[in-house]
Amino acid sequence: MAEELEKILSQLTQPDNAVIQQATAQLKQAFKDPAIIPALCAVMSGSQNPQIRQSAAVMLRLRVKKHWKKISPDDRESLKAVVLQVFMQETEHTVQHSLSQLCAVMVKHETPDRWPALLQLLNESTKSSNPHDRQVGLLLLNKVVESNPEPFKPHYCQLLQLFSTVLQDHNNPTALYYCILTLTAITAYTGTKEMNQMRSIIPSLILALQHLIKADQGQASEAMEVLNELMESEVSIIVSHVADIVRFCLEVGSDTTLSDSLRVKALSCIAFLIKLKSKTVLKQKLLNPILQSIFPVLNAAPPPGEQDPEDEEDDSGEGTDNDNPKHCAAQIIDTMALHMPPEILFKQLMPLAQASLTSENPYERKGGLMCLAVLAEGCADHIRTKMLSSVLQTVCHCLSDSNQVVRSASLFALGQFSEHLQPEVSKYCAELMPLLLGYLSSLNQAKVGHVTKAFYALENFMENLGADIEPYLPTLMETMLSALNNAENLKIKELAMSAIGAIANAAKELLVPYFPPVIESLKGFLTATTEEMRALQTQSLDTLSVLARTIGKDVFSPLAAECVQLGLNLTDAIDDPDLRRCTYSLYSSVSTVSPDCLTPHLTAITTVMLLALKSNEGIMAHVEEDKTFVLLDDEDDDDEDVDVKDADDLLEDEPEADIHDFAGFSVENSYIDEKEDACDALGEIAFSTGAAFQPFLESSFQQVYEMRDFPHEDVRRAAFGAMGQFCRAQHQVWKENPTEANHQALLKLLDVVLPCFVETVRTEQERQVVMAILETMNNVMKSCKEEAFKTPSRLKEISCVILDVLKKKTVCQGGGDEADDEDQQAEYDAMLQEFAGEGIPLVASSVPAKTFAPFLNDLLPLLMSKAKSSCTVADRSFSVGTIGEILQALVGVSGGQGVAGKLSNRLLPVLVAGVRDSDAEVRNNSVFGLGCLAQAAGPICASDYPMMLSVFSSMLTRESDLRVIDNLCAALCRMIMSNVEAVPLEQVVPALVGRLPLKEDLEENKTVFSCLAMLYTHSPALVVKLMKPIVAASSHVLGHKDVDKETQHTVAVLMKAFAQHHSADFQASVTSLPGEQQATLSAAISAS
Repeated sequence: MAEELEKILSQLTQPDNAVIQQATAQLKQAFKDPAIIPALCAVMSGSQNPQIRQSAAVMLRLRVKKHWKKISPDDRESLKAVVLQVFMQETEHTVQHSLSQLCAVMVKHETPDRWPALLQLLNESTKSSNPHDRQVGLLLLNKVVESNPEPFKPHYCQLLQLFSTVLQDHNNPTALYYCILTLTAITAYTGTKEMNQMRSIIPSLILALQHLIKADQGQASEAMEVLNELMESEVSIIVSHVADIVRFCLEVGSDTTLSDSLRVKALSCIAFLIKLKSKTVLKQKLLNPILQSIFPVLNAAPPPGEQDPEDEEDDSGEGTDNDNPKHCAAQIIDTMALHMPPEILFKQLMPLAQASLTSENPYERKGGLMCLAVLAEGCADHIRTKMLSSVLQTVCHCLSDSNQVVRSASLFALGQFSEHLQPEVSKYCAELMPLLLGYLSSLNQAKVGHVTKAFYALENFMENLGADIEPYLPTLMETMLSALNNAENLKIKELAMSAIGAIANAAKELLVPYFPPVIESLKGFLTATTEEMRALQTQSLDTLSVLARTIGKDVFSPLAAECVQLGLNLTDAIDDPDLRRCTYSLYSSVSTVSPDCLTPHLTAITTVMLLALKSNEGIMAHVEEDKTFVLLDDEDDDDEDVDVKDADDLLEDEPEADIHDFAGFSVENSYIDEKEDACDALGEIAFSTGAAFQPFLESSFQQVYEMRDFPHEDVRRAAFGAMGQFCRAQHQVWKENPTEANHQALLKLLDVVLPCFVETVRTEQERQVVMAILETMNNVMKSCKEEAFKTPSRLKEISCVILDVLKKKTVCQGGGDEADDEDQQAEYDAMLQEFAGEGIPLVASSVPAKTFAPFLNDLLPLLMSKAKSSCTVADRSFSVGTIGEILQALVGVSGGQGVAGKLSNRLLPVLVAGVRDSDAEVRNNSVFGLGCLAQAAGPICASDYPMMLSVFSSMLTRESDLRVIDNLCAALCRMIMSNVEAVPLEQVVPALVGRLPLKEDLEENKTVFSCLAMLYTHSPALVVKLMKPIVAASSHVLGHKDVDKETQHTVAVLMKAFAQHHSADFQASVTSLPGEQQATLSAAISAS
């Protein structure tokens, strides 16, 4: 049979399709014969043609992979012997490669210990005195260990001994390469007993990498992955070598004679190290050396006659972040900003940035701007509070630089600032908007690349302006609408369409007059079917989603059904993940405005989204196997063992040249985005459509729950968010229809979701995901209140996980493995703790105070420690703000007064110190906290009233911040309502009324007018004496869109009482008001 088989295999390599088809058919036939295994072995060992030997090895591997159990024990044993014998006599590298992969699959079925001959061969060949034998032995070792790292665990110590020898073999780069790849494969699986060996191997590993770089940069780039693996492993393995690793990576990253991909690999290692071990980097004083090395990379000019990719005219702005050394250098600074305390970072970084910004060389100025731009996200608070006007001045100055490269970079920086430095950056509207509009009017349409950057800056800036956009609306909309109607260039139309979305986010219903022409353009774009319209359609859907949320229910509702139909028609006609993803967002937006329009289509919509979550589309194996082999492989469908071809199957057997794609497989970004948006949309639609979504809740939940360990963090984040939304949706359904079945469904859901949240907060590596889970968990507690705590152990689980985050014990916080300098941390690390802290008042308002008290006792010291004057403003504000919210929560729960009373002695000093803080927000939160303390503790803290009143009275005379004054009024009202006898009303009430109406914190009108209404029944004479200012203040509250209906009703009832019982005083008070306010008052009274 072997000769026949060889003939068929040689026909498969002919350039003639008919011959190939015939050979394939014959091959399928041959595969039905059990003698195929020995025949393939014979061809593999006997054929003269290496290509045929390789084909035979690949086919055997496929056969073994799927059908090992069906191969007779004799055939298995002879196969084990033949493979090793053939392997040692083979001279062609490609065939050796395929043979080693065949061995790897056999080891999977056999375990190393059941194949002693393999272990013996590995042992002999890797220690052979012949360099070629060593290479081949290491190739085999690499393949079998890489695909079975766990079963080789008992041999790790022996392997590490071998590696420490091989790594000295600098004249044999191929041996070094396979040795390092194998080390990479086992690193994640090593344990404490290999620790010392691992540690001692690192210096020779770095040296070996240096030699490998000289020999083969491609292989070296792949081998450097070992550094990432080591960094992720036990911190104690690399701690003593961090400085050497950094020095090596900086040398490679700075060496312009090396390939970009190798330099990128080295610089990415540094970014990764900073992300995982920023404290170690700081402790070992590596920040300065890193900055000194990467600034020249960031500031480098491109080769003569070339441009940086982002400055080339056809740059679509879609470039990946780290595909060249310059982007990597910026990424390192970005990572520092996200993971290091800003005070420490800025002290060392700003001198370098300043020098770049003031340089004569345009590329250095560009580097300085890029540096400022990437700092904005991670160090937002620091820049907003300490240096905003100076960095904005710099950027504005560069917007009019003579060099376009610098102007482009300053547009990028401004876009980043607008996104991350809110709300302060919007206060510079009057300076920035004219500059940006000037850009739009003078832009040469031919230079689309530059236009794109101007739009990026403009959009990000406009999006957050709110009503301040009004004066610019006519100019903006005229520009955008004319671009939609006239621009020849589809990219310009796409940019204008995107900008309209940003304008809508700010302008909301102010955009109504422009709505008809925008919708006309949108419909025109969305009904086109040509390929080149795709990007514009995607953008149009996005803008339509924004309009649905912002333009107002009355204007959008009539179009809702048509929009849903537009979306469904598009996804029926066009198979494109980006387009589908945007339809999900559209349905989601429509569900918030007009859920009924979605109901008839829920089956169709959920089907598409669940398919997107299930799909493996876009997950590409790097190397496809020869299609013929794959065909053969899936022939026997009767076999219970056939599983779907997964990415792994396609990975192996690449020709040697391609195994540099070591990542296994890559996922196209648009498919990841589609999964993320599908999760987000399912969650929101479930919540908005309520009972109508019930038939789809279980299947949607199951599919979303599967996504909780998806490799990509954005998909995980979205999945957890959706799980929270499903809980809130089920709670809503139960509230509206309180059947036992609905209640049980809610409890069952909470029993799956909340433990999953708690567990993941502890174990998830990515900080962003943990922040999102904490936020979602807070929303679930806010909605479901005591239902979330029905399971007895739940209160303890949630309280303890909050405690762990506040103590920095979770995995994404470094698991408490590094001693911490308490007062200084990265802003995002502080933010993570804020999300956890926000859960405390939510727990407090959901359970009886006595039950929560022991947990609260553990949590409070951690909160109070952040109120120290040495802490950042953000920490102090968070600390006193959370204490205030906890006290407010205690007002509404059983036993709250007793617990608040017990805490008052501990909390008073912290809140009183906060009232004297230099920062207005800290003062504001402290005043709020004192008011809530009085309200929560009631008569228990009456003895503290004189002290509190004296603090407040001296504040009222000194304070200039309007929000703080509003909160002072509210705090006084809380004290009065809580214990009217303890307040000298004759002095306090006139001072309080003199500060009305409230200017900033309009929510507190509820507190103030409830108090005035109470005082009117308690001390009418006092209130009547103050009628004029009270009536004037009321005229501001009535009919105000930001004051809730309940409060307006309280005010109206009070006014009506004045009008009925004190008509002369009331009339006099009313006539002294402007006409408009008089009308508001009389309308409210007649309506009440």
